Amino acid sequence: MVLKLYGNLTAAVMRPYCVLLEKNVPFEHIPIDIDKGENRTPEYLAKQPFGLIPCIDDDGFILYESRAICHYIATKYAHQGPELIPQDLQKNALYQQWSFVEALHFEEESVGVLLEEYYNPVYFGQEKNPKLYDEHLTKLGKILDIYETVLSQQKYLVGDEVTLVDLNHLPNAMLLGAHGGTNIMQDESTRPHVARWFKELTSRDSWKEVMAQPSGEE
Repeated sequence: MVLKLYGNLTAAVMRPYCVLLEKNVPFEHIPIDIDKGENRTPEYLAKQPFGLIPCIDDDGFILYESRAICHYIATKYAHQGPELIPQDLQKNALYQQWSFVEALHFEEESVGVLLEEYYNPVYFGQEKNPKLYDEHLTKLGKILDIYETVLSQQKYLVGDEVTLVDLNHLPNAMLLGAHGGTNIMQDESTRPHVARWFKELTSRDSWKEVMAQPSGEE
């Protein structure tokens, strides 16, 4: 049975969608429209009791949380497509380190910027809070300063080969500036190595295919 990926193509759903493409895994994408309450139906809640997206059904194995799904796919298909999760002990430890940085630090500050820059005014009817916006943007900049130092010495965060942690940055990194906001990920004058890294990741065939799909982030 082909793997099923549930959820409109929001940032969280883009992560496993991209990894499935990287690994050349056949899958069926089943949109779940949160605005229409499709995530609150008994059928969907039986799969994802929190009512969030995404989740997958891999021949009866149900899994949710985007990063867990990506890790599962990259592990199950370790020898198919790019490795994505290093097997070397020290490189794997660095991969785990950067996974926590992405999930706990980059995610928090990038989402904070996006909320004030776009989502609160457009979706929630709240005015942009300039103070909060500046705070999140400053913190994000300090995080990216560290990325700049690392990426000045190697091609990707863990070394010279792309890993899952690089790809997991893509949805939020892409959304920063997508609606006319900050271009912090593409500022070659301030962080040329971050800009190079971002450009290389967004140039991957898998990501181009993700971006060619109808998006839930409009």
